[in-house]
Amino acid sequence: MLELYTHPMSPCAQKVRIVLAEKGLDWTKHTVELSQKENLRPEYLALNPLGVVPTLVDKGRPIIESSIICEYLDDTFSAHSLKPSSSYQVAQMRLWMKHVDTKLHPSCGALQWPIVMRPALMEKSQSERDKLLEKIPEKPRRERQKRLVKYGLDAPDVIDGINLYRKTILDMEAALSEHQWIVSDNFSLADVCLAPYFQTIYQFGWSDMYKDCPRVAAWFERCRGRDSYLTSVIADFSPEIEADLLAKGQPAWKIISAHLAAHR
Repeated sequence: MLELYTHPMSPCAQKVRIVLAEKGLDWTKHTVELSQKENLRPEYLALNPLGVVPTLVDKGRPIIESSIICEYLDDTFSAHSLKPSSSYQVAQMRLWMKHVDTKLHPSCGALQWPIVMRPALMEKSQSERDKLLEKIPEKPRRERQKRLVKYGLDAPDVIDGINLYRKTILDMEAALSEHQWIVSDNFSLADVCLAPYFQTIYQFGWSDMYKDCPRVAAWFERCRGRDSYLTSVIADFSPEIEADLLAKGQPAWKIISAHLAAHR
């Protein structure tokens, strides 16, 4: 009875797919083509008024917002809990999840969106682009995408995104000095929610962003080695797609590495 409206490269959708895999749940996939703004079609907005992926539908009822979906799945299907055992650790888990939603996700979008989403929009006329962008329900996201369409990787959001990513990596390195996973010695929703944002770094060949943080590097390798990650994230990236993303990431790395060097 579970249906997921998703996109292969959406970090938000990836984290929900990881939870579904960790729980061993069966579900039906509905791919929403973000580059063509299918997420802004009326029939999708009826399910998700924010016009974003993912959307989970359980017994005909839509649940939106990826972190909320992750907790919903963990609470509804309680076997193999993805929450830590102590209340303090649960609070820390939710703090990391909030950081991902409010800070890391927009930063990731600033780096990834110009590379994978902007090209399709640039094929449309100016008026077509403007009409599509005006349909974005939330003003901050709408204005950010307008800047990214206009300036690409030269948008001011990119510099802020790089700095936020770097701070997140350093904070994770400190957290991982105390335990194997982000909030405890057990894999939790904190790890689920963070891992897809390192997939973005990995797929574009930007792993040098954390080359001086060995604990983060080892953590991500542990994430990538989990069956849930293999089946719900890596399986969506064919060798052809991987090669294409690496090629697209090379020009961007010159910009990213320059900003990193300037702030170290």
